[in-house]
Amino acid sequence: MAIIIDGKELAKKTRMNLKIECDELKEKGITPKLAVIMVGDNPASKIYVRNKSKACQEVGIEYEEYLLNDTVTQKELIDLIKKLNADKKVNGILLQSPIPDHLDINEAFRTIDYRKDVDGFHPMNVGKLVLGQDTFVSCTPYGVMRMFEEYNIDLCGKNVVILGRSNIVGKPLAQCCLNKNATITICHSKTQNIEEITKKADILISAIGKSHFVKSDMVKEGAVVIDVGINRGEDKKITGDVDFENVKNKASYITPVPGGVGPMTIAMLINNCIKAAKNQNQE
Repeated sequence: MAIIIDGKELAKKTRMNLKIECDELKEKGITPKLAVIMVGDNPASKIYVRNKSKACQEVGIEYEEYLLNDTVTQKELIDLIKKLNADKKVNGILLQSPIPDHLDINEAFRTIDYRKDVDGFHPMNVGKLVLGQDTFVSCTPYGVMRMFEEYNIDLCGKNVVILGRSNIVGKPLAQCCLNKNATITICHSKTQNIEEITKKADILISAIGKSHFVKSDMVKEGAVVIDVGINRGEDKKITGDVDFENVKNKASYITPVPGGVGPMTIAMLINNCIKAAKNQNQE
């Protein structure tokens, strides 16, 4: 029976430590501040943004929200980002995705000052991650890495299989694991014989957004299984990519959904925001 990796508890502990750091910064006259831009009316995004604001409040980070109409032009979006770049009080800028199709999200990410890019999506920060330099790591992969650390799961020499190759999770997570000397395989929609590959994984991470895609016969006995997927069924229930009830009997460690990777994503955003405030005030 697998040990359940409790992301909720770890996130709580992380936030408590970050609150101490935040209080220390305030004593020096520095109040970390996060600006979040949301375009349109995506219900899932609304929930994420609400959770981010709650976490900021709890730790003591100033929080500012910019809700833009889904008819906003690219120029208006870019101008807002430039305005926030220039605002010395703002340490972190986050653009909540997805954004409407008529907007170019990559240009928006490139426009965010890389020193304020608490989501780790700026090409400069992605490049630094590849080079193994200190940088802002994308929050979900960073959360997963913290879980490995907390539960003493060593990646060195391990076979890590990642399902999904998104710029937000799959690719940066592969790089994070590679930086810890793991051997990485990424599977995606064009991969053939996925089951044969997943069965060889010491550590299996799924981030594809398909409910219960990973079945127990795809998992090696004693593997570590990390479920990044968040899927909402017709009954409005949240499920992961992994068939949790059956896989937990085979895995050595497993993350639940909800209560696994999700809370850690937000904790790492707070971490990145405090890091940004520290960096900017050192300069």
